[in-house]
Amino acid sequence: MVNSSQHDTALVAEALGKVLAGEPLGEDTLYALADIDSPEGKEALIEGAAEITRKFCPRKFDSCSIVNARSGRCSENCKWCAQSAHFNTKCEVYDLIDSDEARHVARYNAERGVGRFSMVASGKATRGKTLDGICAILRKVNEEDNIETCASLGLLGEDELRKLWETGARRYHCNLETAPSYFPALCSTHSQDEKLATIAAARKVGFKICSGGIIGMGETRRQRMELAIVLRSIEPVSIPINVLSPIPGTPLEGTPLIEEDEIVLTVALFRFAHPSVQLRFAGGRARMSRDAQLKAMRSGVNGAIVGDLLTTIGSTIAEDAALVAEAGYDF
Repeated sequence: MVNSSQHDTALVAEALGKVLAGEPLGEDTLYALADIDSPEGKEALIEGAAEITRKFCPRKFDSCSIVNARSGRCSENCKWCAQSAHFNTKCEVYDLIDSDEARHVARYNAERGVGRFSMVASGKATRGKTLDGICAILRKVNEEDNIETCASLGLLGEDELRKLWETGARRYHCNLETAPSYFPALCSTHSQDEKLATIAAARKVGFKICSGGIIGMGETRRQRMELAIVLRSIEPVSIPINVLSPIPGTPLEGTPLIEEDEIVLTVALFRFAHPSVQLRFAGGRARMSRDAQLKAMRSGVNGAIVGDLLTTIGSTIAEDAALVAEAGYDF
């Protein structure tokens, strides 16, 4: 009789063989991988993901820095977010970052080898004078600061996205956040369909897409795989994997912390679903141990938000570069 660990390792071996041969895994197989629960099966998943990463992903680690272009007073009620006006989180509030400050962040990171600079704004959508101001900053960065640019400005339409494209920005970020089956439990002021419409418009304009989500918000492992599967339909070049750090004042402030082993396993599952896409550490990795971060990098994470000027990262660019090198990548 075949026991559960033998069944799990055989399932991983079969799936790994298909991925290494260039065959995308079907949804049934991906959900079956997410259901694996034996220690041997989980370890096989992590080791298999590392092999996929070595075969399909470049050794150059994709680093990016962000600046909060507009902060607070967001009309949306996303239960994880400090910037929602629905919750009392005492977050910083301002309408538009000073241009010189934003340019300083861009230049500082460019001089230290960081590959990308992204402007992120609170709110459902960024329009009017705020959008014009952000576009003016991005245009200057592209012309003078020697770093690629991205933006995350909410649910924009095609006209706003074309204005952004004209600055020289070439990647647009819009997270799906979680599985379609779980999203309505976390946000009721906009839908995932609206996000997908923005992503479709951005792709039409020409942008490459950066889209992922947050894990540890109470979703199941199958729902994390559900997110990975729906992300395949939008063909992102980068998938940010945020780890929830419960924020006092938000409805999720009492959410139990997701365990490090589960974070690493989630990275491995995403790598099986997305063999060649950049999997990017974003928010929340500061609470992970160095060993867990290394294991996640070896099993699939090949990009990250970095930056000495970002208090949420919890590490310096130099420390991140050393970690990246230890994981076997070039920073």
